[in-house]
Amino acid sequence: LMAFFSGGLVCMLGQGLIDFYSQVMKLPPEEASNPAVATMILFGALLTGFGVFDSLAKYAGAGLAVPVTGFANSVVASALEFREEGLIFGVSAKMFTLAGSVITFGVVTAFIIGLLYAVFQ
Repeated sequence: LMAFFSGGLVCMLGQGLIDFYSQVMKLPPEEASNPAVATMILFGALLTGFGVFDSLAKYAGAGLAVPVTGFANSVVASALEFREEGLIFGVSAKMFTLAGSVITFGVVTAFIIGLLYAVFQ
């Protein structure tokens, strides 16, 4: 039940950001979603960096962890965990251990779909 409500609150915040960017930047809603997603990633990263995300996730469950905020949490948590090993071999090398496969799959899939769209269009 908490995951349902917290996921709904995350979605409401995202929709509020889309509406905000749509009105402030005079963007159509389809294009205003890009800065809204970037803002949600920033919120997730900041909450992880300040150590608040895990406390919220204990109560919110998948409602907070499944959206893009969970993606930001996985990247920042990995970076923070290995910061003692240095900037290159710690943070940079280990930052995408959890999220790297998701990013790779997304990029490759988008490339294949774009290629198929270009060929058959």
